[in-house]
Amino acid sequence: MYAITIPEPGGPEALVWDEVPDPVPGEGDVLIEVVASAVNRADLLQRQGLYNPPPGASPYPGLECSGRVAAVGPGVIGWSVGDEVCALLSGGGYAQKVVVPAGQLLPVPAGLDVRQAAALPEVTCTVWSNVFMVSHLRPGETLLVHGGSSGIGTMAIQLAKAVGAKVAVTAGTKEKLDFCAELGADILINYREQDFVEEIERATGGAGADVILDNMGAKYLDRNVRALAVNGRLAIIGMQGGITAELNIAALLSKRAAISATSLRARPLGEKAAIVAAVREHVWPLIDSGRVRPVVDRELPMSDAAGAHRVLEESSHIGKVLLVAP
Repeated sequence: MYAITIPEPGGPEALVWDEVPDPVPGEGDVLIEVVASAVNRADLLQRQGLYNPPPGASPYPGLECSGRVAAVGPGVIGWSVGDEVCALLSGGGYAQKVVVPAGQLLPVPAGLDVRQAAALPEVTCTVWSNVFMVSHLRPGETLLVHGGSSGIGTMAIQLAKAVGAKVAVTAGTKEKLDFCAELGADILINYREQDFVEEIERATGGAGADVILDNMGAKYLDRNVRALAVNGRLAIIGMQGGITAELNIAALLSKRAAISATSLRARPLGEKAAIVAAVREHVWPLIDSGRVRPVVDRELPMSDAAGAHRVLEESSHIGKVLLVAP
């Protein structure tokens, strides 16, 4: 088979479409013939040599994919050759074939083609686990999503609205904010022109955001705490704004607030399977019904993974960028 390899860390040109050995499913595994994968910022870090796959994972980038079951390993039940699926991966999605534990598979939702489904596993699992399983967003509460027009952001808006929450978003252009509004966002903040702490205070009558989903990390830590409501929850899922910051413990204590920080890739298989099962139970019916949908900005050939990485680095996209396998 062919896959995107990274012979040496570097810029987008470091991604090489090359022939590699076919993966073989083991106990509890499923072999997927990949139709499409989606690009995540973690893939950019891996390309730069800053985010290595966990032990035993595929060395190729790609944290999600969609396709068809090509083979099932011993002990697998509930999946058959030919099933159309999408999957949460620890790596290997930028390839024609990938092996994945059966507990990380999801069926392609009704009304979607198999290619579009590649845009779902990482965002649905990230949003559901952080916003609902950890931060317990409830109807009537306010969720602030940084990067509202991203793949994570567009899914977070839709899921929060589906459960009856109010949604605030930050984005850097009017076009991106307008798209967030179309998805249901109530409070639109241009982070280039407005202070999100002031805007959240104004929009909530001084109450603040009950839950904040943050992809920035260090750069926003102090302002995120200030923007939280009493008993607020800050969920950090990225570090685009750096990794080290000072925390005002007094401010955190005064709000009786909580901070969590999670990633999906290195979690134990059982934790991943539990998240995938929760997504199938709670999110898949919303997608099946059409109330929630993946947002795909563009599709590129998998062999042009470098071009897709450049799109993410430019932040010119809305939603997800897909790589389509030959």
